[in-house]
Formats: sequence, C-alpha cells, structure tokens
Amino acid sequence: MSQFWLYFRLGLDHVLDWQAYDHVLFLVVLVAAYGFTSWKKVLWLVTLFTLGHTLALFLSVYEIVRVATDYVEFLIPVTILVTAIFDIATAGKKLRNNNYSLLYFTTIFFGIVHGLGFSSYFKMIAAGAGAKFWPLVEFALGIELAQVIVVLSVMIVSFICQNIFNVSRRDWILVSASIVIGIILPILQASYQAL
Repeated sequence: MSQFWLYFRLGLDHVLDWQAYDHVLFLVVLVAAYGFTSWKKVLWLVTLFTLGHTLALFLSVYEIVRVATDYVEFLIPVTILVTAIFDIATAGKKLRNNNYSLLYFTTIFFGIVHGLGFSSYFKMIAAGAGAKFWPLVEFALGIELAQVIVVLSVMIVSFICQNIFNVSRRDWILVSASIVIGIILPILQASYQAL
C-alpha cells in the first residue's frame, strides 16, 4: 500500500508544484468559462484531459511513442495559448456550447501533449519499479485529484468574483484568459528559442 501512496503523492505533487505551473494554467483557461451549474461538463473535461495524458504516459513509458522533449515543451504553452484565445473569442457567446465533441476531442489531444511532458519525469521516478502499469495508474490518480483541487479553486474564485464582487461572467473569462496569456507568452518564446 505504501507504493500506492508514493506514486499517488508524486502525481499530486507534480501538478501542485509551483515550478510546474503550466498544468495549472491550462486548467484555469480550460474551466474559466464554467460555473458550478456546469459541474458535469467540467468533470468530463478534466477527466478527458487526465485520460489523454495517462494515454500519453502509457505510450511513452512502454516506448510505443517517442517524441523529442523540446517539441513537447514548445507544444505545452501552445495548448495553453490556444485555449486562452478560445476563451477570449467565445466569452459571452453561445458558440462555446455548440460543439461539445470538438471541445472534448481537443481536450483529449491537449491532454496527450501535456502527458508527453510528464513522461520523462515519470520514467525517471519509475525507473526502479519492475512493473510500470500500476505505478502509472497511481500516478494518474494523484494527477486527477490535483486537477480537481485546482479546478475547484478556480471555480470558487470565479463564483466569488461573479457573485460577491459582481464581475460579469464575460469579464471574468476575459481577465483570467488575458492573465494566463501574459504569463504563457514568455514561456512560449523561451521554448521556441530552445528548439
């Protein structure tokens, strides 16, 4: 049982680590447009994102897929930027609610990209483990719980801003997406220069 908690805690800590905030930034822009009344959709998005990066971890750990780390490190901020731009473009519009299948597919794909970013870290920590399947599942469960914590935090802040400080939903989306863009652009530039 201690092995379960080891990998579970590593997954939890990896997302909640302040030095690995790109994952948190993606989650912020992924759910910024939703409130507690949309909890089922938010749960689907977060779970699909987890499934995407768990699939990527699985494919990478078992060496079915190999991708250069530099490209993944560039694509991660691209996914954040694209999601933030989508938030800005659809803030206050009904376009966001028209095509769920595209949103879900994109979320899984972006999860795969982020999962490939986790793969080198996971390979390093699981190098001593004989079997990799269960540590991978335990790690993914830790990541899922961390994502739920982040998403709940974003939704609570959103609720407070919109219901206590009377910030419109549209303004909340625009401001949160703009802040994320401001943070991610230098990271994107640095990762592009590293290619």
